Amino acid sequence: MARMTAARAAVEILGREGVTDVFGVPGAAINPFYAALRASGGITHTLARHVEGASHMAEGYTRARPGSIGVCVGTSGPAGTDMITGLYSATGDSVPILCVTGQAPTAVLHKEDFQAVDIAAVAGPVTKMAVTVLEAAQVPGVFQQAFHLMRSGRPGPVLIDLPVDVQLTEIEFDPGTYAPLPVYKPAASRAQIEKAVAMLNAAARPLIVAGGGVINADASELLVRFAELTGTPVVPTLMGWGAVPDDHELNAGMVGLQTSHRYGNATFLESDFVLGIGNRWANRHTGRLDVYTAGRTFVHVDVEPTQIGRIFAPDYGIASDARAALELFVEVAAELKAGGRLPDRSAWAAAAQERRATLQRRTHFDDVPIKPQRVYEEMNKAFGPETRYVSAIGLSQIAGAQLLHVYRPRHWINCGQAGPLGWTVPAALGVARADPEAQVVALSGDYDFQFMIEELAVGAQHRIPYIHVLLNNAYLGLIRQAQRAFDIDFQVRLEFENVNSPELGVYGVDHVKVAEGLGCRAIRVTEPGDLGAALERARKLAAEFRVPVVVEVILERVTDIAMSVTNDIGDVVEFGELATEPGHAPTSIRTLKT
Repeated sequence: MARMTAARAAVEILGREGVTDVFGVPGAAINPFYAALRASGGITHTLARHVEGASHMAEGYTRARPGSIGVCVGTSGPAGTDMITGLYSATGDSVPILCVTGQAPTAVLHKEDFQAVDIAAVAGPVTKMAVTVLEAAQVPGVFQQAFHLMRSGRPGPVLIDLPVDVQLTEIEFDPGTYAPLPVYKPAASRAQIEKAVAMLNAAARPLIVAGGGVINADASELLVRFAELTGTPVVPTLMGWGAVPDDHELNAGMVGLQTSHRYGNATFLESDFVLGIGNRWANRHTGRLDVYTAGRTFVHVDVEPTQIGRIFAPDYGIASDARAALELFVEVAAELKAGGRLPDRSAWAAAAQERRATLQRRTHFDDVPIKPQRVYEEMNKAFGPETRYVSAIGLSQIAGAQLLHVYRPRHWINCGQAGPLGWTVPAALGVARADPEAQVVALSGDYDFQFMIEELAVGAQHRIPYIHVLLNNAYLGLIRQAQRAFDIDFQVRLEFENVNSPELGVYGVDHVKVAEGLGCRAIRVTEPGDLGAALERARKLAAEFRVPVVVEVILERVTDIAMSVTNDIGDVVEFGELATEPGHAPTSIRTLKT
């Protein structure tokens, strides 16, 4: 048998589980793991500037790379606690990441040793497993179980805490005979799928709601095939965006209180049957449940049995991995179609596309300061279907989801349930690390951008290029808009006169200087007519210098973005102008009909 430290055994297992990249910050209690990482070779380490940033890099990496597991590493004390936000974000969106922390020696865990914290207890509520390993001989089994859990059922994160003495203890371990445990995914039965299809066939105006589980299961092609066989329009959720291309004739648009389309909500409210696959009925998608469910029959397919019925009771539930279910959905639908036993849905599908061609928001404005809608119009022109967009939260993300176009799975990478500010920069670096040849475009408001702006230096140091479109209105825009209900505008203004950059007026932080000081390139845009050229220049700069390139757009201070203020998807307030002629929305998927 081979004899090695437990830390070396852990690193060997990472390699045999397919890990090629880790993100982290070394520290005294995790240094034995780092020594093993250096000695092993074959795994690339990206040094973060903040340990929360490392966790978000791991998230972005996993989300962009099918079958991968992003790994973040740090000490147990302040590093582990910093990574809790990343673990929360990952568990909320069913993203498997592994967090490895280095702990104080086992003999002093109860003595309030320096940077010793019960990180397993802290992380427990936001992970599938969080454990402090007290016996070195257990390390291989714990890591093997971690990968099994992360990939099985509903995917999610795991934290493994390794006391420094455990890491240094030698154990017997043979890497050559190590094998990952089989992954468990529940699978629908033929009878279950036949019943669900029969319920769909009995409906007059059915819809499919495709959630992030479809993308996690790499089942997007099957989803599109099933929709085409049955002629059923598809509503992607925000996490499922890209599962069906935006320009597909059966894409009915997104539904919800905020990240939704006018035509998507209108079509949903006309439906009488909804088949949800790999979705969790998130509250910003459904809004008021009495409105969302009224007059509709629901079938819910989800990999996690306890998710079925959690938000509301469906008429029929199926516990199944999305891919396993869709394979059977396609099989059953193909047989019915071959026998001429599927109803004609062409009129219903055409009605959804008619709404798409008539219910549009205006994007073309020539105002100075720039209106945010114009930015997304120019992004649609500048960036093609291969672009991987990354965004977190705020009015910039909400408007982006309303106005941008996504054509492929894993090309809209967004933290959905947690929505932590600061997520975008490190996540974009993780995405770019996962797919170095991709065109990665991040989208942030100024406050999200400032939260973890130091991570730009990671991109400069490690030569990780991407484009970051920064919409600057010197406001906490989403919170300001929410404060309208309280008739306040309190503690949401970020403006100040920067004595070092008087040309900015009241926009305060000079993001161009900060980005350049961190080793990146940056462009500031104040005129709408300059946006297209700036985005093209950013593309060239990123290719030439292999660093992040920030395109800061100076926006009008206050823009209210369309959303419901009554928690009702039938009552979305269109604060902005609507498109009334084709020139108002020149990059819309369907040419506006007037």
